[in-house]
Amino acid sequence: MNTFISIIIIFGLLVFIHELGHLVFAKRAGILCREFAIGFGPKIFSFKKAETVYTIRLLPLGGFVRMAGEDPEMIQIKPGYEVGLLFNEKGAVNKIIINNKSKHPECKIIQVEKIDLEKELFVTGYISDEEGLVTYAIDEKAEYVHDELATQIAPYDRQFGSKTIPQRAMALFAGPMMNFILAIVILTFYAWIAGTPVNEALVGDVTDDGVAIEAGLEGGDRIISIDGQNVSTWDEMTAIIQSNPNEPLVFEIERGSTHFDVTLTPQERVSPDEQVEGVVGIFPETEKSVVGAVLFGFTQTYEFTVLIFEALGMLVTGQFTLDHLAGPVGIYSYTDEVAAMGFLVLMQWTAILSVNLGIINLLPLPALDGGRLMFIGLEALRGKPIDPQKEGLVHFIGFALLMLLMLVVTWNDINKFFL
Repeated sequence: MNTFISIIIIFGLLVFIHELGHLVFAKRAGILCREFAIGFGPKIFSFKKAETVYTIRLLPLGGFVRMAGEDPEMIQIKPGYEVGLLFNEKGAVNKIIINNKSKHPECKIIQVEKIDLEKELFVTGYISDEEGLVTYAIDEKAEYVHDELATQIAPYDRQFGSKTIPQRAMALFAGPMMNFILAIVILTFYAWIAGTPVNEALVGDVTDDGVAIEAGLEGGDRIISIDGQNVSTWDEMTAIIQSNPNEPLVFEIERGSTHFDVTLTPQERVSPDEQVEGVVGIFPETEKSVVGAVLFGFTQTYEFTVLIFEALGMLVTGQFTLDHLAGPVGIYSYTDEVAAMGFLVLMQWTAILSVNLGIINLLPLPALDGGRLMFIGLEALRGKPIDPQKEGLVHFIGFALLMLLMLVVTWNDINKFFL
């Protein structure tokens, strides 16, 4: 149960921050954002604030911001249609009643001759009790009402496609960017709570079940050399330990004014990138400072980014296979292990997932933010946009392939963890 709650909180946070980036920068560009959703499928909860409906949906597998102009408008009013009109205090149309007009006896019925809801914002038609054509201006924030559900119209200058290339690119890039920022914030708080490692070959503490405590190592011990090789930094020391699992190593230890040797055989552990490495059960010495915590947040996020890109490179070159990828089931299983290690480790895991989400979304693959940014880049090079129908087809095929990949990875996860 704790793992399930952890997964819901972690995924909810990652998706919320990602979609919040899209929402904030889309609104800054003047784009009408119809919906901000966490999850997919049927709505569980929703409320409307200003122009945007905020929803939580049943399947917690992602989220979206629905921007005007990205999808065809669902309601098209053609010449000959009869609609009801309601007006604001300035005499402009502020509601267009599509059906169920009898529920709105106060509306004025008009047989539409011509209507423009995008650029000129007007409706021309015949009123049943008047002769000749009449024309009414339409308010830029007018709503059309279908099945008693009101939807705000989207004039062209409020649509995604009307914005400049930099504005559209920023609205798309903002989602992954916020995931990187979230990782930096989480890791900064982690370092502020736990302290930042001092890059010296100093033992800050020992685990209760490692070979270090069995050999008598204590916090404050300084490691001078390993198998005759001098070490002065934590990175140098751990590189030797990690590269020698199950191999006896002679450690020269300085404790106060005394020096002595101990032999440790690093235990075997599988690293996050599926490599076997050695561990002896020691933690580095740490120090606490605001500056150090902020620097740790940035540097650790950078290191996670490099590691993920290296793993992606290995996947492309065939050094990784699909078996090394983890889907929702695999992430759930890993989170179960991480949650058992404590809150601080869970914080680091959340930061890794946030960086991973940001990078994956920036890949130039159809249906992802990176794929859409690629089309905007092509538009900038060509001087004109790609045919929306062709772009939509590419994104549809890409989305279908991604879903297929997700099914394959999920099946592999089930086989690995449950069968």
